[in-house]
Amino acid sequence: MKLTLLLTLFAVASSFAPVPLGVSRVGGTKLFDGKANAIRDRIVTVKNTKKITMAMKLVAAAKVRKAQDAVLQTRPFSETLQSVFGGLISRLGSEAADLPLLQEREVKKVTLVVISGDRGLCGSYNSYMIKKAEKRYSELTAKGIEVDMVMIGKKANSYFERRDYPIIDYYDCGQKPTAKEATAISDMLLAKYLSGETDSIELLYTRFVSLIASTPSARTLLPLTATGIESEGDEIFQLTTSAGDFSVEKTKIDAAEPASFPADMIFEQDPVSIVEAILPLYLNGQILRTMQESVASELAARMQSMQSASDNAGELAKNLSLQYNRARQAAVTQEILEIVSGASALEG
Repeated sequence: MKLTLLLTLFAVASSFAPVPLGVSRVGGTKLFDGKANAIRDRIVTVKNTKKITMAMKLVAAAKVRKAQDAVLQTRPFSETLQSVFGGLISRLGSEAADLPLLQEREVKKVTLVVISGDRGLCGSYNSYMIKKAEKRYSELTAKGIEVDMVMIGKKANSYFERRDYPIIDYYDCGQKPTAKEATAISDMLLAKYLSGETDSIELLYTRFVSLIASTPSARTLLPLTATGIESEGDEIFQLTTSAGDFSVEKTKIDAAEPASFPADMIFEQDPVSIVEAILPLYLNGQILRTMQESVASELAARMQSMQSASDNAGELAKNLSLQYNRARQAAVTQEILEIVSGASALEG
């Protein structure tokens, strides 16, 4: 009986001794168990993957902060432009309706400008925008309206290019949209609209709502509407931390008050010419803003996607550890039973 007890205690103590990586020790015997090694290797791999996805989430968060700083830097110019435009429209009255960019035409051809990302690993960000563009394209063609497309971002461009959609131009959409990039796009669109090649230009982009939600949206770029420019408000999003987690503070900004021009003020240039010069600047600013908002939405989607991947990796590692420990416990129990049975047979 004493021999049985000693053997049992020795087996239990040995089973809980430190085990080298890649070796499964059951009882007092080292076993190079292929299944145990595979589970242990997979646990290590999953934990390393979790570290990578968490790092990618933090990188995306840092880029979101830079994106929101870029939006704040362009805000004063937008407000001033909107204020001056409102004052000039009030001064001109009905004369403003004759401006080419404000005149509505019979729509026979529409140009769709689609903003997507250049990279993946951002959840459904790109797929939602692609579906939105496909749906709008189908709606217009069903009405007998001719449609061509301008792509901003590699993902949408590669998707529609493979399916032979009428793409007339393509631009990259990096992580830091610049005024130079927006100017190149707006100049091309203005030339196309003023030459009569298209009757309307619609912009499809992703509107930033929160860190866990964004909405594919559409707006008409051209023709512009004077009342729409005057009354257009804005929202500023600030990435902050709350209770150790990322959160977003939203600030609603009303439309800028129209500038006041005295009735006896003399303009060096004709006010109509000034408005004609302001409208392309406004269009350029709107394209830059929507590109910045789309990038912020992409980065927020990537943050959320990497957070979900990290959570799933943690849960998977936990389940694999439980599976490994159960198998090890069963092997230890089996070894103890064999030792006890052998000792009992010897005593008998």
